[in-house]
Amino acid sequence: MDISSIRNIQSNAVAQAAQQTKVDGDSTIDSIFSTALGMLDETNQLQNTAESLEIQFALGLADNTHDLQIAQKKANTALAYTVAVRDKVLEAYNSIMNMQM
Repeated sequence: MDISSIRNIQSNAVAQAAQQTKVDGDSTIDSIFSTALGMLDETNQLQNTAESLEIQFALGLADNTHDLQIAQKKANTALAYTVAVRDKVLEAYNSIMNMQM
């Protein structure tokens, strides 16, 4: 499962918020987003590795079920962690948007 297309989502509001939060040349929002994109890349890589090992095992090119199970567990854990972080970010965003000024 290729999740790299998630990286291409952009929003003007997010870009403006990132510009407004820059302090002394460092941006907390930028660092958070770059970390999130790195996490997406890592999750995508683990998913692709697990899928590749599944295909190799199905074709009879590999017979080590231990490595296959480890790759699948790593991919599933990374995906669960990524989804949990996404849910918390959306929850924080919704809380901010519901604030009254």
